[in-house]
Amino acid sequence: MQPAGMLPQGNWTKNSSKYQFLLVFLLSLNFGIVFFDRQALNVLMPFVQPELGLSGAQIGLLAAGLSFSWAIAAFFVGRLSDTLGKRKVLLIIATIAFSLCSFLSGLAPSFLFLFGARLLMGAAEGGVMPISHAMVASEVNPERRGLAQGVAQNLGSNLLGSFAAPVVLVWFVVEMQFSWREAFYLAALPGLLSAALIWFLLEEPRPVARDEQSSADASQAPSNYFAQVVSAMKVRNMWISVVVGVLMVAHFVITWAFMPIFLVQGKGLDGTSMSYLMGSLGIAAAIYSMAVSGLSDRIGRKPVMVFLPFLSLIGPLGVLLLDPANFESFAIGNMSGYAVVLVPIFFLGWMVNGTFPIFMATIPSETFKPVHHATVLGLAMGFCEVLGGVAGPPIAGLLNDRFGMESFLYALMVLAAISGIVSMGLHETAPAALRRRGKTYEPV
Repeated sequence: MQPAGMLPQGNWTKNSSKYQFLLVFLLSLNFGIVFFDRQALNVLMPFVQPELGLSGAQIGLLAAGLSFSWAIAAFFVGRLSDTLGKRKVLLIIATIAFSLCSFLSGLAPSFLFLFGARLLMGAAEGGVMPISHAMVASEVNPERRGLAQGVAQNLGSNLLGSFAAPVVLVWFVVEMQFSWREAFYLAALPGLLSAALIWFLLEEPRPVARDEQSSADASQAPSNYFAQVVSAMKVRNMWISVVVGVLMVAHFVITWAFMPIFLVQGKGLDGTSMSYLMGSLGIAAAIYSMAVSGLSDRIGRKPVMVFLPFLSLIGPLGVLLLDPANFESFAIGNMSGYAVVLVPIFFLGWMVNGTFPIFMATIPSETFKPVHHATVLGLAMGFCEVLGGVAGPPIAGLLNDRFGMESFLYALMVLAAISGIVSMGLHETAPAALRRRGKTYEPV
């Protein structure tokens, strides 16, 4: 066994493609476990809501609370990792902390207790992605950066959080007859294993150059940091990434907060059909995490950022326009006919999820110099979560309470359409796409 923090022998040097693969794999696995814990409440909501008597607004607040503390943590932990240069240690601490917070969710006797547990979980989870993206940016070759960041952010999070979470946790409750509380205890266990793997198999990323570190240290001073934020937000790619991020994070969080309970209570699906239908989003996004990010490396970031939000409109439209009564005559296994018909529609529309690492990480990291990556990425993700993840779900919940359970579907379509329009203003940053055009993009 290798000592803690030591690389395996042989060809597993820090600059090797094998180590870069291991790094991206473990970071993707870890973020997948983060999302498994985050999505647990959403997919278990049809069981939690009746017992705790939650309103639409309270369901939205639960999603918003986690997004809020997630955003604050993303902002400050990303900045802290730049300052201390201890990204691996901070990542391990965050992983253990969010795992323990899952147990608290299972203990909740009321809305307020559950709300507090989700706040703590968001605070623990929020720093994971900025640190992970900064590690990828410093350790992975630039030609594969877009693909690597897409895999790190989307592959594990969608296989574990968006696919395994609904399928496994609903099966645990429906088929195994355990309570939703015990399902939360189950969700807490994988993070502890992930923390151990990171401790033993990954090295602390190489420090930035001394002159760059001095510049970064100066930028962390309170008198300079606000100016740094203002300066970053004046760069076109940065503010467009933030605006699109706000809209699409709201789109994502609203979908997962309200779609499961709407499919059960509004469309009459059984829990198993709902879980497999929602799980199809995870399979789709896992594939698109590689396909869309890799495609953006080749054809450019801007084309995919413009087109895919418009494609996502077919998901909400399918739910609105299709009547479950028309598909009662057939089923596949435990899936109702309505769920079977919606699976390919959801699968195609959810291609937009592949853009998340592009506007949250790839474009900002290609727009700014490496010394500022964790800080800028934390800033981008923080704004997205605060303004999108926090404001979106409560507003959608209030709309549902006021105008009907399906109101959130119209909100999803509006958010997607505006995202596609705003993305038209991006400057291209993909190295391969720019080279083919005889152009370059210099980081600021």
